[in-house]
Amino acid sequence: MSIDKESDISANIQIGPTTLGMVRIYIEGEGVELPLDFEPEEAEEIAEELRAAAERARQMSKGKKG
Repeated sequence: MSIDKESDISANIQIGPTTLGMVRIYIEGEGVELPLDFEPEEAEEIAEELRAAAERARQMSKGKKG
């Protein structure tokens, strides 16, 4: 599956700090539980990538409307 392909799979995501000073992204769906721990600096990089992707998606969406 590529990143552009739509999917019918649904999942829940939780994000928060751990007691060990890490940032956990916890994904759960259809028989999968995936805890992903990141150093705070890595989590900030991921957040920046999410913001950038959201902005690109916004721009793509505007292009389709006009």
